[in-house]
Amino acid sequence: MKILIVDDEEDIAGLIQFHLEEEGFQTEVCHNGMEVLPRLEKNLPDGIILDLMLPGIGGMDLCRRIKEKYPHIPILMVTAKTGETDVVLGLELGADDYIRKPFNIRELVARVRTVTRRTTDPNQEVQGTISTGKIQINPTAHKVFVEGTEIDLTLIEFKLLQLFAGNPGVAFSRDKLLDRIWGKDVFVTDRTVDVNIKRLRDKLLSEKERLETIRGVGYRFRDA
Repeated sequence: MKILIVDDEEDIAGLIQFHLEEEGFQTEVCHNGMEVLPRLEKNLPDGIILDLMLPGIGGMDLCRRIKEKYPHIPILMVTAKTGETDVVLGLELGADDYIRKPFNIRELVARVRTVTRRTTDPNQEVQGTISTGKIQINPTAHKVFVEGTEIDLTLIEFKLLQLFAGNPGVAFSRDKLLDRIWGKDVFVTDRTVDVNIKRLRDKLLSEKERLETIRGVGYRFRDA
């Protein structure tokens, strides 16, 4: 698995690179936001660690541009900012997870492993197309169509929709969604779940009302 590390602080980028390579990952490093998109055109990584404070192109803008063109590439957003607004905005732009500086390097490696594992889930390859109402999900091709129109989903959104569509009428608590989608070895807040659910719902067009909020419980996908 190849990881692109985007951070203008050379010592931090070097630390991340060292530990990821110790865990068997291949790595590349960019120190300027302007370098990232041209590099992606030549060679796509399996995941990106993206710092928000970058010269050239800021991390938020870069996250948006990457997800518009390569929605399947997971992004782990790294931020030194403490405000929740920045984290929520990053998630709304398509980041799959986030971690705040200063971070524990073992936690960062665990999160990278989790987001990249979603792209190589062996169970996903053997599943057939899921059709429910006006939604068609092709797990192998990682494509989703609503009313015949293909919609772009992040990995998290895709996994959420796949879980809901495969279990219509089943209520999932936030804790259960955290365990099933993000994994038990990663710390993610309930707010992250809510942001991703809202983002997914907004993309489902005429089918968005089927993704229901159950007060005090969590979320449920209504059968067609």
